[in-house]
Amino acid sequence: MTGALPTAAFLYERVRRVIPSIEWPAFTDDIDAILALKRERNAVILAHNYQTPEIFHCVADIVGDSLALARKAMTVDADVIVLAGVHFMAETAKLLNPDKTVLIPDLAAGCSLADSIMAEDVRQMRQRYPGVPVITYVNTSAAVKAESDICCTSGNALAVVKSLRVPRVIMLPDEYLAKNIAAQTKVEIIAWKGRCEVHERFTAADIHELREAHPGVTVLAHPECPPEVVAAADFAGSTAAMSDYVGQQKPARVVLMTECSMSDNVAVEHPDVDFVRPCNLCPHMKRITLANIRTALEENRHIVTIEPRIVERARWAVERMLFV
Repeated sequence: MTGALPTAAFLYERVRRVIPSIEWPAFTDDIDAILALKRERNAVILAHNYQTPEIFHCVADIVGDSLALARKAMTVDADVIVLAGVHFMAETAKLLNPDKTVLIPDLAAGCSLADSIMAEDVRQMRQRYPGVPVITYVNTSAAVKAESDICCTSGNALAVVKSLRVPRVIMLPDEYLAKNIAAQTKVEIIAWKGRCEVHERFTAADIHELREAHPGVTVLAHPECPPEVVAAADFAGSTAAMSDYVGQQKPARVVLMTECSMSDNVAVEHPDVDFVRPCNLCPHMKRITLANIRTALEENRHIVTIEPRIVERARWAVERMLFV
């Protein structure tokens, strides 16, 4: 800690359980610069639950899952929003804040789900299933959202399905999310073949091995995991739901079947819980760093723009979701 600036030194107390002291000095200059730049530019940082602890706990103003970030983005009192997450999240923030500058620190921070489907694919699905409403996961481009009837997140997908009051829906693009939601409703769900490259790697065998190695462990799974993983888990839910479960249930030992940094971020708030960490990293989320957040604020990059012809339709689908 020698030589650390006072602000950074104070923040280290929050994350000392998940960031080794030998690593901390590499972060302090960027943290203090970012905090100063936020004040100068009237900027806020929105960070997804999969961001690393030095971002999530030390420079972010608003944190959460995709649904929480979408909702809170609407109430941001700032001139500049920096989205510490992936590109579709930054687009969503821009849709909900058209008059604000929205920045994403790395344009290459994408998503395998968003890459799995294009607007033309949605139009073809409508032709194949005329009259069937289209529910589009937020993990999609604004162009895809513009072709849908309503968006959803993993946290509200079931509620969105129920809100439509129809016997059949199309849910795009996450195949496993669609199947896991279908198991909870009598509504027929037509799925796409997209998958999250992080969650699809988890298996039921992984859970069996974890239970053998850590007797009594509580297993929480994200609904983007394969259905057999969700079935083998003790609880399945969005990243926000998993965090709430840990806070409310206080399991002695827990494993989160989701992106690696999630465990670190939840562990900061629950020092009495033992976290087993199966480490599947999202390469896209990890493109966001303190260094490029700082550069984003210093150089006003990269500014998120959306084609005017799709803005209104995409915003409508997102806003409709927020009121379910």
